[in-house]
Amino acid sequence: MSVFDEIQSALRERADLHARLSLIPYEGTTEIKEVNGKKYLYTRKRVGSRVTSTYVGVYSDELYELLLRNTREARELKKQLRKLDKALAELGYQEGEVSPRVIQNLDFARANMKVNIYDQAVLEGVATSFPQTEEIIENGKVNGMTASDVQKILNLKHAWEFILDPGVIQAKSDYYVLCHIARLVNEGFFADGGRIRGVPVTIGGSSYIPRLPIEFEVREKIEDILQSDMEDIDKAICLCLYTMKTQVFIDGNKRAAVIYANHFLIAHGHGLLVIPEAHVSEFKKLLVAYYEGEADGIITAFLKENCWKNF
Repeated sequence: MSVFDEIQSALRERADLHARLSLIPYEGTTEIKEVNGKKYLYTRKRVGSRVTSTYVGVYSDELYELLLRNTREARELKKQLRKLDKALAELGYQEGEVSPRVIQNLDFARANMKVNIYDQAVLEGVATSFPQTEEIIENGKVNGMTASDVQKILNLKHAWEFILDPGVIQAKSDYYVLCHIARLVNEGFFADGGRIRGVPVTIGGSSYIPRLPIEFEVREKIEDILQSDMEDIDKAICLCLYTMKTQVFIDGNKRAAVIYANHFLIAHGHGLLVIPEAHVSEFKKLLVAYYEGEADGIITAFLKENCWKNF
C-alpha cells in the first residue's frame, strides 16, 4: 500500500471514529445528585474552559450502567483517534486548506442534516415522522418505532457525519469512499455491507434484474464519470443513478448512492442532492422506468429541478 493509500485509509477511519463519537448520546463523567431524598443522574463535561453539567434522568441502575458504558466507549474512541492522528503525522499528512465555498457547503449540509436524513428514511420506507427522526438523531432512541428502523436512521446519521469530516471531504469521491459509505448504512444488518455484491438481487415493483457487478468495471465507470466534462451536478446525479441501477451492494444502494453523490457535491461546493418527502412517490416511478431502460434524461431533469438544493 502506498503512503497516499495509507493516508486515505487512515482519514476514512478517523472520520468513522468521529462519527461514532457523535452518536454517543451522553458523554462525560457520570454524577449522581440527591434532592429531597430522590436521586438524579447528570453528565459532567469540559467544553473549552467551561465545565457543563447536563441532566439525564431519574436514577435507575439500568440508566447508570448505560452512562458508564457511554463514558468507557467515548474514552476508547478518543484513544483510537489520538493513535490515528499520530500515525497520520508520521506519514507526513497535514490538513489541507478547505475553500471558503466548501466550508459554507459543509455548514449548509450540517444545518440541513436532520431533514435530509428524514427524507432519506421516507425514501427507504421507514415508518417515521420528522419529530421521531429528530429524537433518534439527538438521543439515539425513540418510542413507537422498530429497532430496525431506528438503526437505519442512526446509520444514515453515521454516514452523513462521515462525509462531513473535513479530512474526508478533501478525499476523492472514488470507489473506496462509496464502499465505506455503504458499510456504514448497512451496519448492523450485513457483516460485509460495504463489499461489492456477490449474489443475485431483484428490484421490488420492477422487472429489471441487475447483473452481478464486477469490481474493476465499477471502479472504471466511476472514474469515467469523475473525469468526464459534465457539469458537477450532472456528475453527482450520474454517480447516484449508476450506483442505484447497478445495485453495487447487497442492500442500502439508494441510501449509499445519495450520500455518495453528496460527498462529491459538497467537496465541489455545489449544494446538496436529496429527494424530498413530497417527491418520493414520483421519483420511485421515474426510477423504475430508468431501471427498465428509459433514458436517464427525464429522471436527471427531475432530480435537478426538484432535489438539488443549492445556496
